[in-house]
Amino acid sequence: MPRTINLQPKAALLQQYFRREGRAPSYAEMLTLFGYRSKNAVHGLLARLQQAGYIRKNRGKLALAKRLTGAVKMLGAVQAGFPSPAGEELVDTINLEEFLVQRPEATYMLTVSDDSMMDAGIYPGDIILVEKGVTPQPHDIVLAQVDDEWTIKYFDQDIQGVCLVPANAKYKAIRPTRSLIIGGIVRAVIRKY
Repeated sequence: MPRTINLQPKAALLQQYFRREGRAPSYAEMLTLFGYRSKNAVHGLLARLQQAGYIRKNRGKLALAKRLTGAVKMLGAVQAGFPSPAGEELVDTINLEEFLVQRPEATYMLTVSDDSMMDAGIYPGDIILVEKGVTPQPHDIVLAQVDDEWTIKYFDQDIQGVCLVPANAKYKAIRPTRSLIIGGIVRAVIRKY
């Protein structure tokens, strides 16, 4: 009868390795990681981890499941208005990077340094995710280089041309006089409390 193995600590070791190295370990590295002496023991453990949903095979290679690569538990929904009874129920797990970033190869982050977009919910110290290579539409929030200076504003167009509009009454709209480069569209805002 095969011995019982607590898979959670083994999965936690894989997760720690992935976060540190940015990849899954090789079989040889797993010998050390799990304290095993044979690759056959590693193979048996991996079969159990796969059955439990911690790992998967991707074209014959080991791949960690989303729950080990940075996923966060989604427990349901909560009202922001009046209090209501709620029970904790696991609905799903979400990898925040996959949730926030549609095109990783075209997305980068910047830290916001002023309050010109605070009425849009973007405050100093927030991190914005910007997707480059997309044509802005009216009312998109864009990162733009206007006359050699970078800013984030609402993108708008009228008969006079492009107008970049702040979301704070103490700032004025900007119209480029020499040059305008759209660096990308703001796709998400991250704020840590």
